[in-house]
Amino acid sequence: MYVAYYPSPVGLLQLESADDDALCAVRLAAARTVPEHPCPVLTGAARQLAEYFAGRRQVFEVPLAAAGTPFQQRVWAALRTIPYGQTRSYGQVAAAIGSPKACRAVGMANNRNPIMIIVPCHRVIGADGSLVGYAGGVHIKEYLLRLEGVLPPKG
Repeated sequence: MYVAYYPSPVGLLQLESADDDALCAVRLAAARTVPEHPCPVLTGAARQLAEYFAGRRQVFEVPLAAAGTPFQQRVWAALRTIPYGQTRSYGQVAAAIGSPKACRAVGMANNRNPIMIIVPCHRVIGADGSLVGYAGGVHIKEYLLRLEGVLPPKG
């Protein structure tokens, strides 16, 4: 297992790869609990995350290998088609994958997304525009949507 850490504005991110070919996880880490063992794909992902947080990257170009069910894979693929600075409702994502009644299942797949930010589950909101649910906390979802210009700056 390859592991690297990236100290982002939303907290310490742990990047993981099962091999040196594809990213399999980006998750919040409370601390550096696993020794770093970086590889080129993790170094590239950290660089792209830095560019994203600096406002210089809108599309990630990192090979991904997230483990999940076929349904989760379809949801995560649909999330990657939501453009930077835009949002979709859970119902819109469900319709996009051909399962228009699967709003709750889409929500569960979002919750299980192992590659936060790069697979942009933060761009999925409630049908009424509310910022419902985010595995990292709604405050992080709000931060990311402000960064992307979906929400006005605070203040």
